[in-house]
Amino acid sequence: MANEVSFQPDLYQGTATYYDRFRLSYPDAMLTDLSRRTSPSGHGRLLELACGTGQLAFPLRDRFADVWAVDAEFDMTHVIRAKAAATMDTAHFRAITAEAEELDVEAGSVELIVIGNAFHRLRRDLVARRALTWLEPGGYLALCWSTSPWAGPLAWQQAFESLLRRWQETLGATSRIPPGAEQPRQADPDQYVLSRAGFAPAERHQFTAEHHWTIVELAGHVRSTSFLPPSVLADRAPAFDVDLMTGLGPYAIDGRLTETVSFAYDLARKPAPATA
Repeated sequence: MANEVSFQPDLYQGTATYYDRFRLSYPDAMLTDLSRRTSPSGHGRLLELACGTGQLAFPLRDRFADVWAVDAEFDMTHVIRAKAAATMDTAHFRAITAEAEELDVEAGSVELIVIGNAFHRLRRDLVARRALTWLEPGGYLALCWSTSPWAGPLAWQQAFESLLRRWQETLGATSRIPPGAEQPRQADPDQYVLSRAGFAPAERHQFTAEHHWTIVELAGHVRSTSFLPPSVLADRAPAFDVDLMTGLGPYAIDGRLTETVSFAYDLARKPAPATA
């Protein structure tokens, strides 16, 4: 079992409004597929852990009678409460500020648990074991993720990654993401963690979607990250924006930078009791 990496608390402080506006939505095709495979009853509970501003909870909410959106950052759950109020969803939508490892959930009370781009930041073995307990027999856990705009083979993505690395070094922010943060996941993949906890073997389902970014949108997306949030950019933010426009502008076509985004989810099921 690989040692997990510890991330500092409050890494996303001050990012919530950028997170809600500039993080890409999961594609309808993926959410429809997830719903088809998990077959929500319409009467169950959905639990999104490390939820950000509810990128999964909100689009899936109509399939459940009760929705819990849980995040350790108060800024995130504050945005969720405001969104739920704006859409008149407060009756069955609950935003909870808590760490997934310490959340109190009744055993067998959840139909579907979803985690988006965050399982690697949690204590995976502990959360997987607790999630298995929270799920009703035959319930599902879906680990959802998508690729980042700077992580790809295109010339503008490589220039973007280089620019971000340079700014992290300039602002002394390289240590915000622990060195070797991906090593535990590579040595001990999520599927192994889930199987060890007692889930049936997870299946991966993949999707792609073309997206066209403006450079202003990419600047907002950067501010939604834990490595260059507004608190780190601070008074250098205008200079960063100029550098971003200068660095990526030559690659833009009609003001847009296009990428094919990869989305996926690993779906694991809590075994149902054997029938006599």
